[in-house]
Amino acid sequence: MGNIVCGGALLQCSFGVAPSSLMVLPANRVMTSMPIANIMDNKPMVNILPFGMCNSMANPMVAAATAAALGVLTPMPCIPVTAAPWAPGCPTVLVANMPALNNSSKCMCNWGGVIQINMPGQMQIQVP
Repeated sequence: MGNIVCGGALLQCSFGVAPSSLMVLPANRVMTSMPIANIMDNKPMVNILPFGMCNSMANPMVAAATAAALGVLTPMPCIPVTAAPWAPGCPTVLVANMPALNNSSKCMCNWGGVIQINMPGQMQIQVP
C-alpha cells in the first residue's frame, strides 16, 4: 500500500532539474495537518508545480531552443503537462470518492517525464 500522500509531498520529474512540491487543495475534504491527495490531484500549475528546467526533446520549447543552438541540448523552463491521473493509487482507500495517492504512484508528463514521489509529506512513526 505504501504511505498515503498529502500536500507538501516532494516530487521529482525524470526530465526536470529540481524537485517540486505537491499542492493539494482542501477540496478533497480530508484534512490532517495537510490535505490528503487522491489520484486526480494531477493538475499542472495547480497541484504539480514546475521542476526548474526541462531537458526533454519532446518538449517543443526544448526542441526549438536546441535547434537554434545547432543541436546542443538547451534546457528550457519546465511547464508540466499532465493529462492523465496518478497511477495506480490505492484503490482500497478512497479520498473524495477517488483512490488515495500513495508514494509508489507515478504521473506521466506529456513531454515524456515520469513524475514520482520522493517524500510523501507524512511519515509513519513507531511509538514504543
